Amino acid sequence: MVDEHLGPGDTAVRLIQTVKEMIGCDGAIALRSPSLALEYALKALELPTGSGIMLSALAPVWQILTVEKLGYKPIVLDVNENDGLVSNSSVEDGIKNGGRLLILTESMGVLPDIQSFLSFGIPLIEDISQSALSYYPVERIENPASETSSEKTGDISEELGKRAGMYGVYAIFGMEEKDIITAGGGAVLFAPGRREWTVLKKYADEAPSTDLMPDMNASLAYVELKEFNRNEIVRRELFTAYSRAIMSGRHKTFVRAVDAGSTIYSFPVVLNSGFKDVKAYASKKGIEVRQAYENSIIAFRQSELASSCICANSLLLRCALFPLYPRLGQKDAGKIVKVLMSLP
Repeated sequence: MVDEHLGPGDTAVRLIQTVKEMIGCDGAIALRSPSLALEYALKALELPTGSGIMLSALAPVWQILTVEKLGYKPIVLDVNENDGLVSNSSVEDGIKNGGRLLILTESMGVLPDIQSFLSFGIPLIEDISQSALSYYPVERIENPASETSSEKTGDISEELGKRAGMYGVYAIFGMEEKDIITAGGGAVLFAPGRREWTVLKKYADEAPSTDLMPDMNASLAYVELKEFNRNEIVRRELFTAYSRAIMSGRHKTFVRAVDAGSTIYSFPVVLNSGFKDVKAYASKKGIEVRQAYENSIIAFRQSELASSCICANSLLLRCALFPLYPRLGQKDAGKIVKVLMSLP
């Protein structure tokens, strides 16, 4: 008799093992959603209720909803307009306003200057849902807030560079529909180092099956992880072609300070004109574009945050995502290049 196992099981275990091997983390748990992953990370950190948690205004809205649900104080930070990542000055202000933890959202596959955030001496939770499997240049970086992997990996100057997610206390590897790796829904929460995993493992061992990622979803993610390197080569070729095309016009894409190791997540275009006009123009050419941050915190709290998060609000209104995925095909890719070259 064939047993159709759709709930948590062997495939989820295999997915976790693959994540550990590819990223180098010490331990992980596969959960049904990124919001659940954040809940488990906050449990493991034992942050007192009411503590200030800093979030990017361009982070997905589930972050602030989860923080509020658990009784913490969200402190929403503005971003740099050139890369869409939280700015150092906003983090400094956030700490002054009671921020005790930073959820560092690495949106659009753009990696931050991680050293500058580690220097604040506060714990980080990295959200690598769009930057997963990217890596930093080879250099030795000490994290004063966490002993994540120094014991386990030794001198990283002898390594190829650490993957995104290996500098926080915990990392959320979201696998939702629009993430770089998708399970059709779910997330892997991992601990870079042994000390953090020891704490998280206690909660992982007690997790009810309804919190765990089903095997059906895990199998989708497992296949995508195995195909990642091949797909990334295609995405990078498309990204290069798109980048050249956009240079001929008055619009731009984000600056990538760590370009060599960045994961290619779609193609964000910061417009010098209105989004509606560009969407209508692209639609006439058969290309579907969408707002890059349509599901962000500021998109859902715009009236509340627009005046304090000026750059994030600007990017919400002016940043468009153009299709970029491995199975796009040369014909459609060529159409997108032409559209990018002639955007109004």
